[in-house]
Amino acid sequence: MIIQTNYWEWKFKDNVIDVYYEEHEHERTGPQKNILMIPTISDVRTVEEWRGVAKDILERSGKLNLRATIVDWPGLGFSSRPKMDYDADVMENFVVDFINEISSSENDLLVFGGGHAATIVGRAAKKGLVKPKAIAAVAPTWAGPLPIVFGRDSSMQTRYGLLRGILRTPGAGWMMYNMLVSNEGAIQSQYKSHVYANPQNVTPAFVQSRYKLTTEKGSRYVPAAFLTGLLDPVNSRDEFLELFSGLEGKIPILVVSTEGSPKRSKAEMEALREARGVSKFVKVAGALLPHEEYPSMVAEELYKFLQENFEVNA
Repeated sequence: MIIQTNYWEWKFKDNVIDVYYEEHEHERTGPQKNILMIPTISDVRTVEEWRGVAKDILERSGKLNLRATIVDWPGLGFSSRPKMDYDADVMENFVVDFINEISSSENDLLVFGGGHAATIVGRAAKKGLVKPKAIAAVAPTWAGPLPIVFGRDSSMQTRYGLLRGILRTPGAGWMMYNMLVSNEGAIQSQYKSHVYANPQNVTPAFVQSRYKLTTEKGSRYVPAAFLTGLLDPVNSRDEFLELFSGLEGKIPILVVSTEGSPKRSKAEMEALREARGVSKFVKVAGALLPHEEYPSMVAEELYKFLQENFEVNA
């Protein structure tokens, strides 16, 4: 298998961001069908979360002309991290621009998104800004960590705004960020409590690799927006369901829920079980990152979906 690493220069308003992405493929022999894999949005997420799934799917497909493109979000992972006002609209703009960059009339694009990524892609598709052949939403979410726990009323929104402002300041911001996010204890606790289903998979080496990501220059800007709900693509479960129902009959949608998701997140995923617009609903082991923790299991479900929508045979 061939893996190519690249940077794409994304120009947004007055910012130029070097966006990191990878292309996983067998040796090219003709026109390819492209799978775009987009990580969840979080303080420590990178393209790494999809590598196991990409490898598994390409191995299952043999030498068929499939290519998996995995892209980091601007401000996260291995992309550059300028100080700018990140919100859901910015991230949607990025998704639209990147999809337009990599797709062509020869490529049928199928999108796999984790967490918020799936919902943001769905929102762009509902608006007609992108037209993927199909969408797989893996452990889809729509509410950031603080809003999903403490709600979204006006008093909490004021508090979120204050916290976000502090996190973005030079001195106090780093202190607050180090306390909430950029320390190994917080990262280990986060993964063991709700990101991974099996605490034994949260090894010291893994925690250290996640911690390193939080120490990069500019690393606190996207998490400040994510933690406080500014990257949430919708504001309620009703809007969440409406987003999927708006794609009914237009785009096949697979929802992959998990057995071990946190109670509130799991309730949102389960609401999609019988929702309009959801073509197929499956449940696998794992919590909020099943595709990273159990890549083969998730790849099996995604490959079935791929066969159904790309007419691929192993």
